Amino acid sequence: MSFVQLLRILIARRMLLAISIVGCLLIALLAIAILPVKYEARSRVLLDLVRPDPVTQQVLATNFARAYIATQSELITDYRVAGQVVDALGWMKEPAKIAAYKKSGSEGSVELRRWLADDIIENTQAKPLPGSNIMEIAYTASNPDEARRIADMIRTAYVEQSIAFRQDGALRNAQWFRQQASKVSQELTQVEQEKSAYEKKNGIVLQNDYSDPDSERLKALANQIPIQTAGISAAAITSPSATQLAQVDAQISALSGNLGPNHPQIVALRQQRAALASAAAQERGAALAAARASSVTGPSLSSQVASQQAKVLAQRDKIDELRKIQARVDVLRDQYNKTMARAGELSLEAASRESGLTLLGSAVAPDSPVSPKVGLILLGAIGAGIGLGLVGAIGAELSKRRVRSIDDLATADVPVIGRVVYDKAAEEQQPPSRWFGLFGRKAA
Repeated sequence: MSFVQLLRILIARRMLLAISIVGCLLIALLAIAILPVKYEARSRVLLDLVRPDPVTQQVLATNFARAYIATQSELITDYRVAGQVVDALGWMKEPAKIAAYKKSGSEGSVELRRWLADDIIENTQAKPLPGSNIMEIAYTASNPDEARRIADMIRTAYVEQSIAFRQDGALRNAQWFRQQASKVSQELTQVEQEKSAYEKKNGIVLQNDYSDPDSERLKALANQIPIQTAGISAAAITSPSATQLAQVDAQISALSGNLGPNHPQIVALRQQRAALASAAAQERGAALAAARASSVTGPSLSSQVASQQAKVLAQRDKIDELRKIQARVDVLRDQYNKTMARAGELSLEAASRESGLTLLGSAVAPDSPVSPKVGLILLGAIGAGIGLGLVGAIGAELSKRRVRSIDDLATADVPVIGRVVYDKAAEEQQPPSRWFGLFGRKAA
């Protein structure tokens, strides 16, 4: 069937096509009249994904940004947010809402607050604007002012619920860290008591740098051995008479360049030097005798070092054990400090009202409804009417086939050799229609 044949069929069945289009338009107008009018208001909020948290100074990783935005979209349409809106609107006390709830047949299976929250969730949509961190909250209602008011209330409830989630999570974590810190504190007290008892039992004490007094004494004695070896000559050098003798020698050397050897001042200095030399010799002898006496009567420094070394070696195992206990004390103390520091941070976060969200103005009451969409419905009705008319016309034509032109008689390998037309008089009495004049006269 060619396009021209199809067009002839539609022209012949034009009443059926017109009836189909008119019928669909009537149905569309009826639907427009029946469908409730709905207005949509939009409220926006900015998700601060880049700004660090004011308490923890953490920034959300880019890999989790998409999941975070999807989570926030679901949170906006969650029962907790919608339930807060129901409470703020006071719908649970409105007789009309209660009557509609009882009429719906949900009484007994779903509580009133949940039923009202589901109605809000059904009319709420939340989606991010493309290429931005802005979340748009849209709410549809039968009244533009109601749509605007509820859209803003949903946004407010969402922000408050976000703050509540952060505070509840931080508070739970803070309590858990405090419990862990309490356990660590008890263990730390027990280990410190164990350390104190071990020190009293063995008579040893550790310093803050894990060193014990006996080892420090051994180091001090070991450093004094070179001093004792040079002790005798040092005593002679530092005697008072030897010091004065050196000064007199310096004076004689200085004056000898200007004065003669028989000068009274030079002679007096030489006599003084002789007396000082005698006194220095006596002091040197006394110092040597004292050094020999001390080395014979008292223990030598080497023997003291050996004795102290033996004492340190004898206590080596006890010192090592005490160091292990001290290491446990230090680890537990560090763990306790870090745990309490984290608990403090979480407590501060639980007290914070920061939500990571920024409100972007308020919703505006819409001027025109979003449903029903009259233009779209009418265009759809016309398209549906044309489609139904085409199907009806072709179906009616196929059910009772008619010859409307020479093309309808064409058969493969069988040419049409002629046609019979009306005479001229008949044509003048009943002229053919304009359409048949264009597409060929009706075949006999």
